[in-house]
Amino acid sequence: MTLQAKLDAFKADFQAGKPPYNVPPAVIATMHRATAELIASGAAAKALKAGDKAPAFTLTDPDGTPVSSAALLAKGPLVVSFYRGVWCPYCNMELQALQEALPAFQALGASLIAISPQTAVNSRKSVRQNALDFPILSDPHNDVAAAFGLRFALPDYLVELYKSLKNDLPSFNGDPSWTLPMPARYVIGQDGTILYAEVNPDYTRRPEPEDMLPALRRAVALSA
Repeated sequence: MTLQAKLDAFKADFQAGKPPYNVPPAVIATMHRATAELIASGAAAKALKAGDKAPAFTLTDPDGTPVSSAALLAKGPLVVSFYRGVWCPYCNMELQALQEALPAFQALGASLIAISPQTAVNSRKSVRQNALDFPILSDPHNDVAAAFGLRFALPDYLVELYKSLKNDLPSFNGDPSWTLPMPARYVIGQDGTILYAEVNPDYTRRPEPEDMLPALRRAVALSA
């Protein structure tokens, strides 16, 4: 089953209010409204695209060890996934799919990292819960996400909904701003050029990991 098929199956059960979710229709309607407004805002069109230069960054892993994009790119191309956090089931399914694809990335000399605004303790939970063998990095205040054009502020009505659902982003992220990154996937060549970019303001839609393999093969050819 493809990643998107798994996401669609989960979404269908969640929105139907099937156990264990039992989500009221009003909650689903509010989530739909927020997604539709983010799509209509055109925010995704302002994010970095293929052909742009990726900003250099250094972030810490769950153990506090700095991980720099420059050091990773010195070894080969880089796959970067921006995700919302361990509280997001769609993100967890995506991380699991990336883990399955990791050997294919490594066979092409690529590194894989995932970036979220959550604190180190929640990044450790991401690694443990999804049995990951690649680095999960914390992006305080979504600053690196902002450099890629991905950061957005949740509307007030969605903040109130999250609070009512005990989805306390300030606690998850150690940041009072109520901002998130739009889910995004990038392939960055060794010269820092973005070779593949997929940004979607609808967090229930994620590209297949295999979609990045042509860009990775191109990165290998460019560095040969």
